[in-house]
Amino acid sequence: MNANDVIESYVNDVAVRLPRKQRNDVAFELRALIDEELQARADAGGRAVDAAMATAWLQAFGRPEDVAARYRPTLTIIDPADGHAFLRATFIGLAIIWSLGLLQQLGRPIASGWDVLLVLGPWWTGTVIPSLWWPGLLVVGYGIAAWARRRRPQTSTWLPRARDRIDGGRTALVMGLIAILCGIAVLLDPRWLLDVFVAGRAAPAAYDALTYTENFRQRQALWLLGLLLLNVLLVITAIAMGRRTQLLRRVETGLGLVMCAALLWTLADGPVLMTPAGDQMAKACLALIVSYMLIHYGLSVWRRVRPAPGTPAR
Repeated sequence: MNANDVIESYVNDVAVRLPRKQRNDVAFELRALIDEELQARADAGGRAVDAAMATAWLQAFGRPEDVAARYRPTLTIIDPADGHAFLRATFIGLAIIWSLGLLQQLGRPIASGWDVLLVLGPWWTGTVIPSLWWPGLLVVGYGIAAWARRRRPQTSTWLPRARDRIDGGRTALVMGLIAILCGIAVLLDPRWLLDVFVAGRAAPAAYDALTYTENFRQRQALWLLGLLLLNVLLVITAIAMGRRTQLLRRVETGLGLVMCAALLWTLADGPVLMTPAGDQMAKACLALIVSYMLIHYGLSVWRRVRPAPGTPAR
């Protein structure tokens, strides 16, 4: 990586943590500031700006999270002054609630004639109360993360990332390739799953539930097979190159959107499997796949940063 790549990586990491309407202006302003400071430092040292100098200066400048916080108002979930009182009240309240709940369960008759309570009770204990685990988990998780950063600040030191990097490395690509090949095998004939898991001892109805309709075989299956084979070629190319170029990412995105269109076509164009139960399950899985893909591409567009001049950030 050269100095420009290092700076671009840092600016992008800062900008994606900002509201979208503020992101590009901040990226432009921050890039200009970094270029000016690094050039001044290079002139003072009588040397050209290189990747090592840029990385060292940016690490001293601050973590991307901290720099992004300078451009937006601080959001405090719990006031620092109330931190100890919050923890104390949390532990005392949980101890009281758990103790009362345990006494209630031990002293209450097993059968009750109150129909209202029979309706509201399971709802309250099965939905409302358990749902509180999530905000509690978030508070605890962020608290532990902040404590860990204070204890070992070196673990959160920012490092530049190449723009064409592969998240997870070649190992992730190999895992993805295996998943695609498994998808191709299921698309060709899903009944082999029964042979693998039950050694061919499944009932005939089970094989019927995993038999494709002739309409699906003659229409969508051919398109989906071709798209999956193209994905195999793209993944193998990325594994061989060890990186994802901008062109390769664009091709992957375009191919992924075509795959989404083919899956939506499959969902809308009649049954996929012979039995209604099997078809319903298959379409539920396809709907989840489409939802995941569209969310993934939507987030990629949302996180895109294009530094451009505009109103100076405050």
